[in-house]
Amino acid sequence: MASLLSWMPVVNRWVARDEKNEFRAVDIPPVPVHHIETDPDKRARCVKHLLKANHVNHAIVYHHLQFDNHLPHILCSAYLLGATEPQLHTIYDEESKQLEPWRASPSEVIEDDWRDFLGDKRYQRAYVDFFEDALALKFSYDWKQVVDHYLFQGEQPLVHGLIGGLGHPLIHLGYAYEMDCKEIAMDALGLAAVQYNFLHKYLDDKSYTRPPSFFCDSPLELLNKVASDKRFDGLFEKPEFENIDKLFEEHEDLILDYWNAWDFSDPVKQFEKSQEAAVSLLVATVTPGTHAYNFFIVHILTTSHAVRVLLPVIPAKFHVNLVRGWWLLALAVYISLLRPKIDPDNVESDLKGRHWAHVEYEALNSPYATDSHYVKAIRAMRDAARTWGDVHERYLAAALTFVDNFRGWVF
Repeated sequence: MASLLSWMPVVNRWVARDEKNEFRAVDIPPVPVHHIETDPDKRARCVKHLLKANHVNHAIVYHHLQFDNHLPHILCSAYLLGATEPQLHTIYDEESKQLEPWRASPSEVIEDDWRDFLGDKRYQRAYVDFFEDALALKFSYDWKQVVDHYLFQGEQPLVHGLIGGLGHPLIHLGYAYEMDCKEIAMDALGLAAVQYNFLHKYLDDKSYTRPPSFFCDSPLELLNKVASDKRFDGLFEKPEFENIDKLFEEHEDLILDYWNAWDFSDPVKQFEKSQEAAVSLLVATVTPGTHAYNFFIVHILTTSHAVRVLLPVIPAKFHVNLVRGWWLLALAVYISLLRPKIDPDNVESDLKGRHWAHVEYEALNSPYATDSHYVKAIRAMRDAARTWGDVHERYLAAALTFVDNFRGWVF
């Protein structure tokens, strides 16, 4: 009851300020930054050149504007896991086979109308050109100033749209900061613009933040409660990502009740719990022997890693909403996939004397070493363990279970 009382009397809603009227921050240390632009090491130069080549040659969305360019994600993940130059080149060659060249947009985007085309993927080239022009002409090639200006300003800041497109803009932006890479940053802004969708309104419009019917300080417990809530039974015929639109159109109050139910009064602890939940969603929902790792659920883990990267470097006033945006996406994906059971018994308990070196080796040398989602999922689990410590080796156990049983993605 104390938790409930601490939230409701302030403004009768889920708030982002503390008792001193200061913005509530998730105060965690920044991740190491890898300055590949200036690093003379051969591996760093290699990944820098490959990222630039991708930026110049490949569109950020392709295949009838349906798929996302994941090449920066796997290049950076593999590099940070220790990939050699030949391995990085192999990744580039394999991933780029399915990518497409840039195509001209219907028109240019300028300062006066740049918000008019948000959500229209046909303008991907125009948006990237627009942000790059701003980088050169207005911000003296300081890409972080470009991000600050276009993501965090205005009544409906673009940062609230980063969860569009299954969170790919969010993931992209995280790698931009980790690698201090202006090319990834410009592409991230482009993705944020063209994948801007209706989800932003739940963060922009405070009326959607309302007292829930209950509070809980564990996102994993909330997901388990969703799994057993019979009000979700029969909403959809089969598990698929496309159910999300129908979920919000026809059952908005139901998902918002769970969205608002997460008690975030201890921000650092709650964010830690959210990362634990993200790993459990990927690994503990897969029954041994089925190898049924879900392509859409893995994005809940990789977006969580991106949030972890961004929290220490963005303004504190956006911390709570960044995490809540992730939580909204996690709930939407979980419900749309028919709420698979999260069973901790699905995670291997016998590590067989293996450690992270084995996991990292599998990421770079298994038959799936050129699968972007496989590699970056491993990297996200490893870095979550580094962030929080892994005294009981739960992150390691999840990662070992994953590499032992992965046989490709189910959709």
